[in-house]
Amino acid sequence: MNPLGEFLRSRRGALRPLDAGLIRYGERRRVPGLRREELAQLAGVSVSYYTRLEQGQANNVSDEVLHAIARALRLDGDEREHLFTLARPGRDVPTRPGRATTDPPVLHQMLAMMPDVPAMVLTPATEVHTWNPLGHALLAWHLDRAPNMSRAVFLDPRTRDLYADWPTKARSVVAYLRMATGRYPHDAQVVGLVEELLSLCPEFTEMWAEHSVSTCETMKLDLVHPVVGPLTVDQCTLRLEEDPALMLATFTVEAGSPSATALRMLAGLPRRPAAPMPVPRRGLTVR
Repeated sequence: MNPLGEFLRSRRGALRPLDAGLIRYGERRRVPGLRREELAQLAGVSVSYYTRLEQGQANNVSDEVLHAIARALRLDGDEREHLFTLARPGRDVPTRPGRATTDPPVLHQMLAMMPDVPAMVLTPATEVHTWNPLGHALLAWHLDRAPNMSRAVFLDPRTRDLYADWPTKARSVVAYLRMATGRYPHDAQVVGLVEELLSLCPEFTEMWAEHSVSTCETMKLDLVHPVVGPLTVDQCTLRLEEDPALMLATFTVEAGSPSATALRMLAGLPRRPAAPMPVPRRGLTVR
């Protein structure tokens, strides 16, 4: 596998010549995207060098070349970060992935100080490290144990029904996992999760092939909660300074809105955990 080459080909194929300022009158093209030689010209590098880069045969790529390619491909901030991560695997990873070094009681104390805000701490593989009662009630009210949030979005029907616009939420999960596999290529939990979802869910496989990337630091979610009805939350995800591999996700609502009323109702209800989410057998797709 050549993740860098796959990513470059996907972005090159998604950029039309006209969007890149290339005008070809009357030319018949086999593919709608840019050719290698066209991208090399836009980036100011030789075709042979760019070809080696796509094939994973170019080492020690300079910042100047990567910035030039990013400009030519019109990459956004997340895509640019992903490009640099793939071009320099293993560098600048903040801590040992998948291993929390922060003292768990400290995390519990932090979430306990946020009783009115749904919150959870996630690992790079989106396993729930810890959460507060309102976070549990909002996103996994039907489970008696903390799930993997990405797995739940694709494989748990009740979590899937929670999102009014499930395809947009699902694509954001895939885009995050794309970045995570680049940032933590040797994390068994991250890689294993992606392999599992590729084997169990055709929709995940289709979205994975798009090569979209995003940190998903902020996003607005329209939820249809089976207990308190529809509400809109703003998700904000931050990395913890003490352990950058862990992420704090909070879900807030507009003050005085119907969503705020629904959230207060949810906070006042007793939790009634159901049976844990079943783990599907390999080869089956859970819808």
